[in-house]
Amino acid sequence: MSSPHNQRYKEAGVDIDAGAGLVHRISPFAKASHRPGVLGGLGGFGALFDLKEAGHADSILVTSTDGVGTKLKLAHQLNAHDTIGIDLVAMCVNDILVQGAEPLFFLDYFATGKLDVDTASRVIAGIAEGCKQAGCALVGGETAEMPGMYEDSSYDLAGFAVGAVKRGHVLPRSDLRVGDQIIGIASSGLHSNGYSLVRKIIADGGFKLDAPAPFSTDHATLGEALLAPTLIYVAALLPLLRGGFIKALSHITGGGLTENIPRVLPDAVSADLKADALTLPPLFEWLKTAAQMDDADMRRTFNCGIGMVAITQAAQGAYVLRQLEEAGLSARIIGSVVERGSGNAVRYV
Repeated sequence: MSSPHNQRYKEAGVDIDAGAGLVHRISPFAKASHRPGVLGGLGGFGALFDLKEAGHADSILVTSTDGVGTKLKLAHQLNAHDTIGIDLVAMCVNDILVQGAEPLFFLDYFATGKLDVDTASRVIAGIAEGCKQAGCALVGGETAEMPGMYEDSSYDLAGFAVGAVKRGHVLPRSDLRVGDQIIGIASSGLHSNGYSLVRKIIADGGFKLDAPAPFSTDHATLGEALLAPTLIYVAALLPLLRGGFIKALSHITGGGLTENIPRVLPDAVSADLKADALTLPPLFEWLKTAAQMDDADMRRTFNCGIGMVAITQAAQGAYVLRQLEEAGLSARIIGSVVERGSGNAVRYV
């Protein structure tokens, strides 16, 4: 039974009992993401992790924090909260991966105006699923009920991931050079960037989220297509990283191919991308037409069907492609590393 104090707090809009109920509900999700190195369980003031037990006695820690932006707005509109947590994990662990690191553990921050335990449980179940896909543990987080800050049961999310890479194996490697191949690894859709523009396109064009997607032949609704969860590339790429087959990785998020690839290139080289290898998937063709955007704007705004870029030695490119395809990812050669000269860091040829 709630104490008089708790009842007064509830009258102010904060339900301590609901928060305790959520912790009880999500404990199995966290346990399902357990991995070597985790010490203890949920409920402590902090989470403990043993790097040595995880095989990282002499490693560099890598961290990342991120959210999912206004993709949350679509999740609210459609009452579809089951996969947005996968997006949250993906945005953090994919960024860790491009440093050459293995994601180890993850924490989430869930803020809401009024805690809906069922909705929060669905979100956190998705976070735990994302952690399982990434091989990292959900070791804790924070649920903040803040009436007046957020409207009713609307919520916001943030995530924080920690990974480790063995000393001397941080990416990008120093031997990246002219002639290396650039591999584009397919995205599952928009991932978690560009949704403010997408929502404007939908509003201006009068498109309905529950109507069949105008670009799809699989009968998915527009809303379902737009909420497709961000791919997590960790399981497919970690073996290639450990085998020394990857010289650099670039996570294609906000800024697209044009802005993200230069972040991993030395000043002396550029990326020549083959325009005929960058055919837009139907979703992006639809967005391009609906927004009346040219190719340059598309490539600086959306991932355009490429969620991750890998750079490898030319002689190893075919092997890397086979391994990625065996891991269930679609990948292809999209360009090569060339001398920079006076040109841009990314050129479309």
